[in-house]
Amino acid sequence: MESGNHTQIPEFILLGLSEEAELQPLLFGLFLSMYLVTITGNLLIILAITTDSHLHTPMYFFLSNLSFTDICFTSTTVPKMLMNIQGQNKVITYEDCITQMFFFLLFAVLDNFLLTVMAYDRFVAICHPLHYIVIMNPRFCGLLLLASWVLSFLHSVLNALMVLHLSFCTELEISHFFCELNQVIQLACSDTFLTDLVMYLTIGILGAIPLIGILFSYTKIVSSILKILSVRGKYKAFSTCGSHLSVVSLFYGTAFGVYLSSAAIENSRATAIASVMYTVATPMLNPFIYSLRNKDIKQALRKLFS
Repeated sequence: MESGNHTQIPEFILLGLSEEAELQPLLFGLFLSMYLVTITGNLLIILAITTDSHLHTPMYFFLSNLSFTDICFTSTTVPKMLMNIQGQNKVITYEDCITQMFFFLLFAVLDNFLLTVMAYDRFVAICHPLHYIVIMNPRFCGLLLLASWVLSFLHSVLNALMVLHLSFCTELEISHFFCELNQVIQLACSDTFLTDLVMYLTIGILGAIPLIGILFSYTKIVSSILKILSVRGKYKAFSTCGSHLSVVSLFYGTAFGVYLSSAAIENSRATAIASVMYTVATPMLNPFIYSLRNKDIKQALRKLFS
């Protein structure tokens, strides 16, 4: 195949997590189970929050949006992987690859922004409790959500447009179970300097700024909690942000673990296996973390089932 106009490129090949035939049924069953648990758990959180009027607060408004984002985030990669395993066909067309990459970036960054907004919500609730209702009013919450969507969309569009301008050679095998941005760029036979620059710059900015915001919020939160005299008061204040802190640690811990390990180990297949943690495992575990550590969610779920 000649390099040149990218419209002549028919397809990519997703090598997946393993090429061993005997492992394919096991992988199919494992990821189908994880996907169904993710969808069910996050849908239950959304239904519990929507149906219980006591949970119509900023914190649970953002939590329901986080659950929706987690469903979409997982759905961009897992169904295609299951189809490839079941049909024993690892092909993904050029258009589908770009589309998958676009939506993966969109929901990954949106997840990141929502965790930051939720950290700010907890900061206001604990550090400025008397002004909480005034600051976190419905209009401001809507603007925060809108800004998160717009910034995530612009980031995805920018990176997708940069990839669209690349020309690809004949070697179109991706050692991953989805079209990961960096690996797609590495397959290009044209100059990728500008594309790499845009990728690292946008991911660096949109990763560092929210993380700094989260760390700043929790520094202030811990400082305020330590000033509370009663042990019961400290426990009550910390319990309101414990679930979110667990989710943040899981999301950033797994994401940084994957990319730091990929930088240290030149093994794209190992990176693909590690990526399962933040692309599949984290969205699956989030509903359990919030439901097990949150009395309001537990009560809402009981009402929902009854």
